[in-house]
Amino acid sequence: MGRIWLSILTAFAVSYVIRVLPLTLIRKPIKNRFLRSFLYYVPYVTLAVMTFPAIVEATELPAAGTAALVVGIVVAWRGGSLIQVAAACCAVVLLLEAIL
Repeated sequence: MGRIWLSILTAFAVSYVIRVLPLTLIRKPIKNRFLRSFLYYVPYVTLAVMTFPAIVEATELPAAGTAALVVGIVVAWRGGSLIQVAAACCAVVLLLEAIL
């Protein structure tokens, strides 16, 4: 039981340091254009890296997940809302898994 608490405490400490360290070290506004651009895109890249593999692997058929991903990108690119994108992706997965 002690190892579990040690693991939880270690995860907490690492997570806390990662979040607090930039706040304490960087007090001035960032003026470097490259660094500002890099930091601007970090949340989008992180979300994509976590989401895209999950979309493909969450279905019974990887082909259905891949097709849903493509359809979701197209619907989002054309200005669809989050609900429209999610509904289109779900419909594609349901349809392809029923057919295949």
